Amino acid sequence: MDGVTVEPRGRDAAMPGESRPVIDLDSILAVPAMPEESPIGMPTQSLRRFDRASRRGWANAAHRSVPWLARAIVFGGGAALLGFGVEEMWRVVDVGEVTLLKWILLALFVANFSWIALSFASAVVGFAWLVFFAPKRPAMPAALTAKTAVVMPIYNEAPSRIFGALQAMAEDVAATGLGDHFDYFFLSDTTDPDMWVAEERALVALRDRLRGKARVFYRHRSKNTNRKAGNIADFVTRWGGAYPHMLVLDADSLMTAHSLVNLAAAMEADPDAGIVQTLPLIINRNTLFARLQQFAARIHGPVIAAGLAVWSGRDGNYWGHNAIIRTRAFADHCGLPHLKGKPPLGGHILSHDFVEAALIRRAGWAVYMLPVLGGSFEESPPSLIDLAARDRRWCQGNLQHIRVMGARGFHLASRQHFATGIMGYLASPLWMAQLLVGIVLVLQSAYIRPEYFTQDFSLFPAWPRFDAQRALDLFGITMAVLLAPKGFGLLIALGQRDTRRGSGGALGLILSTVVEIVMSSLLAPIMMLIQSGSVMQILLGRDTGWNPQRRDDGSIPLGDIVRRHRSHVILGFITLVAGFLISPSLVAWMSPTIAGLILAIPLSWASGQRSIGLFLKRIGLLRTPEETTPPEIAVRANVLARELALAGYDLTDGISALHASRELRLLHEAYLPASAPKARGAIDQDAVMARAKLSEAETVEEAESWLNRKERTAVLNDRDLIDRVARLPSADMRAAAAAE
Repeated sequence: MDGVTVEPRGRDAAMPGESRPVIDLDSILAVPAMPEESPIGMPTQSLRRFDRASRRGWANAAHRSVPWLARAIVFGGGAALLGFGVEEMWRVVDVGEVTLLKWILLALFVANFSWIALSFASAVVGFAWLVFFAPKRPAMPAALTAKTAVVMPIYNEAPSRIFGALQAMAEDVAATGLGDHFDYFFLSDTTDPDMWVAEERALVALRDRLRGKARVFYRHRSKNTNRKAGNIADFVTRWGGAYPHMLVLDADSLMTAHSLVNLAAAMEADPDAGIVQTLPLIINRNTLFARLQQFAARIHGPVIAAGLAVWSGRDGNYWGHNAIIRTRAFADHCGLPHLKGKPPLGGHILSHDFVEAALIRRAGWAVYMLPVLGGSFEESPPSLIDLAARDRRWCQGNLQHIRVMGARGFHLASRQHFATGIMGYLASPLWMAQLLVGIVLVLQSAYIRPEYFTQDFSLFPAWPRFDAQRALDLFGITMAVLLAPKGFGLLIALGQRDTRRGSGGALGLILSTVVEIVMSSLLAPIMMLIQSGSVMQILLGRDTGWNPQRRDDGSIPLGDIVRRHRSHVILGFITLVAGFLISPSLVAWMSPTIAGLILAIPLSWASGQRSIGLFLKRIGLLRTPEETTPPEIAVRANVLARELALAGYDLTDGISALHASRELRLLHEAYLPASAPKARGAIDQDAVMARAKLSEAETVEEAESWLNRKERTAVLNDRDLIDRVARLPSADMRAAAAAE
């Protein structure tokens, strides 16, 4: 039990007020919380120093090949498209005198258009590969030789969801006959004391259901140092030596046995592979916003992922989950350093996955994707505000990469992955700046008296002018380039019979694409402002924190929505009025942006409504094949999650549960790590306060009402305090004793 030997009290030595035994304590305690430790080192890597001579060579000579043709098309084609766009933009502004504001506008256009030109070129490669070169989905491997740890880091998640999902995966793998090659680990960083006990209760139920089918382990960290990256590192350094591979999941991940086993087989077959990942598809979504994301990921995502996979080759990126990793290589080369300074741009690295991919690639290991493997799923935030909350954390992590991407020894492709991630957030303030500069220039040309004259003699001042028709044409080109990847995805989906039928037929697929494009266009200016605000806050030194993500319900109180978006609505009306004062044609040009901002409150409210999402589902819009014919593993996971929820595993009161059940209390104590010796003078204030309150309390109900969240956590971490809780009588027992 993680180094702890438990001597169970006799069955008859129950504490006052305890319920009768509800679990078979002996059989449960016979299986430790975690297996015997098999530690390996994980040295912290340097971003300033790297000995190129230490980089390993390819074990397979064929892996030296680089996809030069794909890269030439992506980067050469992107550069050519950018050159065309810059020339057109120059002709737009090169009418009359080219002023400072026009130069700024041109520079902003170059920054913005370069990003979408590169994305377009990558989508072209992805589209061509899917049409002409994509291999068939691999068959199920007949055998495996190595052991894989399937690890799921969790943080204050509903136990019914995560334990139901992992049970479905373990059952699916066991049915292949290859279950002995996988062990499953819940790596809990949960800080909610009630959720902590709920996880342990769910673990008991899961182990009972999987008896003989799979080995499932559980570890809870009392301090979630370095968050998810630290959680994984703790597992690797303590138990990683026993597992050649580890497959990393997120709390919302779901993978079929076909996908899990094929990833393990791919790692075994490729001695140069460091990280191999899949393309996760979004499933189980019902709110309007989540269904929009689900549809877009299913129809447009494969083209984007294929393009990225083709040009990256074996110099790919890592998205942090639904991927298999060579454990020893990860330990040797992916120990993350802390960045100098304080958060948000200093401290531990938030978006660790990009950095881990760059570090393991720097050491000579391959990182790549299997984009047609399938059977890999995840979920998405249920509303616009939920996405914004998650996006704020991702924004901070990606902006930290500005300080990382120049590290010594990184592959050029890794630096490009960093640049793409950074630009994904800097694009919003750059687009906003371009819009504002454009509006100022139009306003200047319409209303403001010029204060400059040409150097040549002239009777009239040089008014700022534009080629309006060319500007309109360039806007159309920009929108076409921006939307082209969606068109490619639609064409691929129309050509695949199962995808077409599962999405409501050709007409339903086309109409759904139109709905997704219209809604995305309306939501884009809201996200532009939100992301611009996030970038500014981070650059001004405001840290994000790390709150658990909401998974299901997208409904948010209307008052909160109004407060979140009222500034967006005001800006939308100001832009509308200013546009009409300047030029009605300017309003027409900016109508999607203006409409999105003015409608920000109802759009945000609608985004989280299940009723709207389910209505669209009933009429056949935004459907995906996985929704029309749900994967068996998703059906099974949902059934298990409902069963656990109905059984009350999400509603555990930690103190009450330990007080009521001696068996659960002994289980919890057995799963606690051995108490580390405390330094003299080191006082845990929460534990001290909890001890004092328990000493004063006359009933367990009184203690529960007095203990705050941190004090409850301190109780659950201390065997002596748990014993004090157990010895408190309930209010009913105290009343009965008084009556006697």
